[in-house]
Amino acid sequence: MGNKKSPGLRRFMRGLMSLLPASIAEWIWEERRFLLLLGFFFIISGIFYDTPQVAMWLGFFFAAYSAIANDSIQTIGTFLASNADKKWWLLWLWIGGIFIVTVFYSWYTYSGDVTYERLTSRGFDEAPVSFKFLQVAAPLFLLILTRLKMPVSTTFLLLSAFAATTTGIADVLYKSLSGYFIAFIVAIVIWLGLHKVLKRLFSGPAGAFWRPLQWVVSGILWAVWLMQDAANIAVYLPRSLGVSSFLVFTGFIFFGLGILFYLRGDRIQQIVTEKSYVTDVRSATVIDGVYAAILYYFKTISVIPMSTTWVFIGLLAGREIAMSITDAKGRGRPVQQAFVLISKDAAYAIIGLIISIIIAVAINPVILEELINYFFG
Repeated sequence: MGNKKSPGLRRFMRGLMSLLPASIAEWIWEERRFLLLLGFFFIISGIFYDTPQVAMWLGFFFAAYSAIANDSIQTIGTFLASNADKKWWLLWLWIGGIFIVTVFYSWYTYSGDVTYERLTSRGFDEAPVSFKFLQVAAPLFLLILTRLKMPVSTTFLLLSAFAATTTGIADVLYKSLSGYFIAFIVAIVIWLGLHKVLKRLFSGPAGAFWRPLQWVVSGILWAVWLMQDAANIAVYLPRSLGVSSFLVFTGFIFFGLGILFYLRGDRIQQIVTEKSYVTDVRSATVIDGVYAAILYYFKTISVIPMSTTWVFIGLLAGREIAMSITDAKGRGRPVQQAFVLISKDAAYAIIGLIISIIIAVAINPVILEELINYFFG
């Protein structure tokens, strides 16, 4: 009897969808399972947000998967794109193993802190003892943006919900914007200045040594990224984790990475694959190496968290412009198309920033007044 009703129910749902613009209706129908699951998570957040011990882990679970799913394009996006012919579980074990080693080193060295002291900076040094609904649900907004293939800043979206002062948000914003422009300039200098060298280097089939080199470089990048962005996930948790909490933290993210690799990065992976010439192992190795060096530089100058997303899109933007100018063997795209592409990525990042500030202000309305005074007062 249930089977007889289901076609009618489907027709009814499609009838409702016909009242919406075609593109929106099609997206909702295609994503109906995802939206139902998301709605369930919002309900769960509303039920448990005022139970701190439950809300703490619930927010962490949401943040762990959503942050890594969105930020995967930065660190393992080129790794996935250039290793599409490899078994997913081999890639997972390599990246997952590096994750365990990296966070264990921080946990052991910094007395239970898995963030390399990123959360000791102003405004983030105290673990939350109570939660508001939007703090727990903030990662769910990130899941929506990820599903829409938007490379937004998880740092802004997640950390801003817990900022105790506007100084903390402003410091993160300043450091992140600096990262974007430095990465943009460095990429242009490298791909313009070395385009003849890179042209010779990338001619013909890749040598056998490139594949293991890329795995090593990608592993280093992933480790350095974790040193910056683990704070976005651990912000829900005590600043010092005991053994059992550390095992939950590590195990959940490790197996979450397995899902991500099984899905081959999911839809947001298109942010990487639509760029010029990123599936070649040699190009992917150079991109990851430059990115890792920039992130390590910012790690050393201060413990203030930063948006690695802004650094990444700045790097890809500078590279696209340089390749458009040199047009090495036709691998670049026309400059006008390159500007459209990088403008789209920047626009998405700005949308994420705006949403994160809206969430922060909704949680603590005083933040808006303080931000205005900080930047314009």
